[in-house]
This record gives sequence, C-alpha cells and structure tokens, in this order.
Amino acid sequence: MDETTSLRPMPPRPLLAVDAPFVMYRSFFALPDSIHGLDDRPVNALLGAVNVLLRIASDRDPRAIMICFGAEAADYRTRLFPSYHADRPPVPDALAWQFEKAPELFEAFGWSTESSSSVEADDLLGSLASVEAAAGGSTLIVTGDRDMYQCVGSNTSVVFLKGGISGFEEIDAAGVRQRYGVDPALVPDFIALRGDPSDGLPGAPGIGPKTAAELLQRHGSLEAAISSAADEKPKVRAALTDLAQELRNYRTIATLQMVDVERPPDRPTDLEGGARAARELGLRRLAERLEQAEKLTDL
Repeated sequence: MDETTSLRPMPPRPLLAVDAPFVMYRSFFALPDSIHGLDDRPVNALLGAVNVLLRIASDRDPRAIMICFGAEAADYRTRLFPSYHADRPPVPDALAWQFEKAPELFEAFGWSTESSSSVEADDLLGSLASVEAAAGGSTLIVTGDRDMYQCVGSNTSVVFLKGGISGFEEIDAAGVRQRYGVDPALVPDFIALRGDPSDGLPGAPGIGPKTAAELLQRHGSLEAAISSAADEKPKVRAALTDLAQELRNYRTIATLQMVDVERPPDRPTDLEGGARAARELGLRRLAERLEQAEKLTDL
C-alpha cells in the first residue's frame, strides 16, 4: 500500500435502517414455529430477525442500527383508497407476542427503535435516510417494500434479502432501473400505473410493468402521461383518461411521507447485552453463540 492510499479517508459507516414488520414477518414464515422459548412460546421471528441483522451488521459494519415500527395502514393513505391493505390477514397470535417482545430485545443489542402510530414504518425509514443524507452520511434500508426503491440514490441503498434465510444484496439506482425500467424518483409513478398487489393498489387496467415503464420513459412522469393520453393506444388512453384521479391517488399513496426524526447517534452492537436478553426469552442457543462471540472479541 503506498502513502497516498494509506492517507485516503475511509468512507463513512452507514446507518442501517430496518423495516421491523418486514423482518419479523419474513423470519416468522422462514423458520418453523416449533422453535420455542420463554413459557414454551414460539420465538422463531425474534431469532430470525436477530440473525439477519447480525449477519448484515457483520458484513456492512454500520455506525448504528435503527429499527422502525409503524402503523399497519396510515389514515392518510386509507382516506385516499379505503381498500389499501384491506386484504392483509390479521397478525398471527404467535407473531403478535413476538412483536411485543421485539423492541426490548433489539434495544438490548444497542440497536435503537423508532415507533409511530400515525405513519408507517416505510415513512420512518425514508425520513431517516433523508436526515442521514443531509448530514453527509449513507443509509442501508432493510425492507421488502418496493415503495422504498424511491429512496435509492448516491447516499441510500436498499438491502434485498434473498429467498430462504440466507444472503442479501444491495440495490442501487442501477438496480432499480434494471428491475423497473425507471429511475428511483419515478417509482411511485410506476407503482401507480402498474399497481402493487401487496398494498392492494390495482393500478391502471391493462397496463403492466413493461407498458408502465415505457410510458414513464417517454413522458417523464405520471402527470405528463395523463396529459398526453390522447396520443396513446385506445386501451392505454382510456385507462389514463378515465382513471386519472385514481392514478394520482395511487401515486400519493406510494410516495413516502416525510416526518421529523432525529439522526441516531453512533451505537455499537452489544453482544453481551443481547445475550442476556436472549436468555431471558429462552433463546438459549442464540445466547450461547453471542457469549462465545463476545469472548473472541475480547481476545
């Protein structure tokens, strides 16, 4: 290594912002609910969530981990479209108990938590990424919500968790364009046109992902596409003209709501504290693994 390389400043360590409902649900269905802990209750979601975050933290060395909980369906979204999230099943009882225990467990690891009853977790995640970027930092967002691709840019990436319980990759702006055919800023417009089954948004009839991307590439925005609807083929013209206001509402729903959040301070992961909390919840093997890892770091 030459002197110039050794003096080059290290890039700032990222903030890891986590969509708690996504990670908990994913872990609950990825691991068997026969994994029991305290009072013989299932702890599969807690175990899976901790394992995922420890794995990402080990690989990316974040300066802090912020885990966000929010409303299931924010009022400002359901007012625009009452069917938003309406088809989602209730939280299973075995998972609801784990949601109650999750914040305390996460805090024991030195990870911060942010909760809101008025906005959704993805709104908190987007707001944190904005605050972090304004301070000159970078953010890795752990989520399965495609809405979050609108945050991607030079300071923000989305961590995509691969199938099963192993592996992840970072999605940058090029990755968003590869998946959707549009820039990150146009993701809400794309969702409005194509729809989002996970949120219950129907999109425009007859407009799939390929047509949605092509419209936005030509016109630059949903609004511009609506304004130029007369130049489109009959089916597309009818969708853009007859459902113009509905499509605008879908775009608003897909657009993140920025809220006031504090930039979290640097907080290292506390394996010892996490091990104690894991034992209290009956996660014995996790606790043993954390205690062993803590001993190795002390050597």
